[in-house]
Amino acid sequence: MLRLTLLGSFSMDRGGPVTLRNKKAQALVAFLAMNPGVVHVRERLAALLWPDSHEDAARQSLRQCISMLRHDCAELPLSADHDLLGFDIGAVTTDVVEFKDAVSDPSIANLKRAAELYRGPFLEGLNARSDLFDEWLLGERTRLRAVATSAFHTLLQELQLIGAREEAIALALRLLAIDPLQEEVDCALMRLYSEQGQTALALRQYKRCEAILRKELNVEPDQETRALYQQLLRHRSQHRVPPEDVAAAEPAASPRQLKQNVRTCTARDGVRIAYASVGAGPPLVKAANWLNHLEFDFASPVWQHWIEALSRDNTFLRYDERGTGLSDWDVFDISFDAFVRDLETVVDAAGLERFPLLGISQGCAISIAYAVKHPERVSHLVLYGGYAKGWRHQDPSNVARREALTTLVLEGWGQESPVFRQIFTSLFIPEANAEQAQWFNDLQRITTSPQNAFKLTNIFGEIDVRHLLQDVRTPTLVLHARADASVKFTEGQELAARIKGATFVPLESPNHILLGTEPAWSVFLDSVRRFLAPDRCR
Repeated sequence: MLRLTLLGSFSMDRGGPVTLRNKKAQALVAFLAMNPGVVHVRERLAALLWPDSHEDAARQSLRQCISMLRHDCAELPLSADHDLLGFDIGAVTTDVVEFKDAVSDPSIANLKRAAELYRGPFLEGLNARSDLFDEWLLGERTRLRAVATSAFHTLLQELQLIGAREEAIALALRLLAIDPLQEEVDCALMRLYSEQGQTALALRQYKRCEAILRKELNVEPDQETRALYQQLLRHRSQHRVPPEDVAAAEPAASPRQLKQNVRTCTARDGVRIAYASVGAGPPLVKAANWLNHLEFDFASPVWQHWIEALSRDNTFLRYDERGTGLSDWDVFDISFDAFVRDLETVVDAAGLERFPLLGISQGCAISIAYAVKHPERVSHLVLYGGYAKGWRHQDPSNVARREALTTLVLEGWGQESPVFRQIFTSLFIPEANAEQAQWFNDLQRITTSPQNAFKLTNIFGEIDVRHLLQDVRTPTLVLHARADASVKFTEGQELAARIKGATFVPLESPNHILLGTEPAWSVFLDSVRRFLAPDRCR
């Protein structure tokens, strides 16, 4: 039997994958499969898929499309005569039918099955270049999304009742990915995080809800949501760890109260980029890196010491990469060139003329490209944990390892179990304590979708700015951890060797993201502050 996957990207299977590269052919098969046993007048099908063509030309295009289908799938169960076309009843099945069957009998098992089947919007990414087909597609997509949303809400309530918190959290995040304007789901997530003892996550979820309601609808969260937020704040104050216990576990917190100002700007292609500033003084700009979330990072045990230290003497400006955090997720162009343009957009929106630029990880390549393109605007270049060439341009053993991780992203990223995401956490911060590891695991799930994570990891692999290194004229400081498991030490050495006059500082650490408790952090800060000192800027 022919099986079609229509929820998410189109795929076809008949005892093995069947590849249809032509988008019109995919559209025709999907349209027929949504009504198996029903035959359609060829004239209508031709008009549906080729509405801008003359009637004879459209019918000729349809004949060619059918011929192509028979060639690619010789046993395609088409019922066809001179004027009619359809699929033989009982010869085709789709995940849409299975999904509808599952939600029609809403037991927990069936609803979980429905959640597995709903991999994404109906025929995601299919562009048949036909306004009429797009109109039909939008109707089907909207209807199925509404069914999925309703079913997921029911399942969320059932999971909460039986105490399956991890599954409930994962499902709630999926609901928000479908439609971020679901305040009741934000409330459910806040309660679930709180029940797990993750009060900071619950408070961050409120801030995400508040930000998106203000941005999209220009309204505040309702009274119930605000009351829950205040309750969580009181709970955190009442259960705060005694100061002596904090001092024993972590470095003393700064008495300075930080407040960030989050704004949005619009890139050339219409994508909204969220950026934030904190502190006062001369500007210091950080290029986006993997992964960022302006609100979630701000109170995190992994990034908070970075934000606090780098904003002590500067107005520290950072932003969320397109496809992540508070920036737009649903974007067409996720590419290295787009990342560079987004940095241009952010600094222009912030009104900055000349500034030091900090790059971390792949943010180093973005910073290098920007500095070469706009040398008059970058006073100093600080590159930490970076590389000039992505993993696809490195040694074969590393390429194989990265390809395996990339392949697993789509399967493991959105799951409720943190096991897969822990692989990335171990690469980035192997010395993290339990709280830091949990936070970084949650960051990965909260800050982007599995699809965007997959795209990003592939794009980072393709980065290659080696040809630009000789053109860097900005004073440059390169720092790299000797035992960095995510980006090899030799990559930092290459940056320093090929950028004229660059200073290189090795750091004794295995962490790609330096922790505030390790000696390397003090070395990093001292090196950066001396490099950016006023007498160096004159």
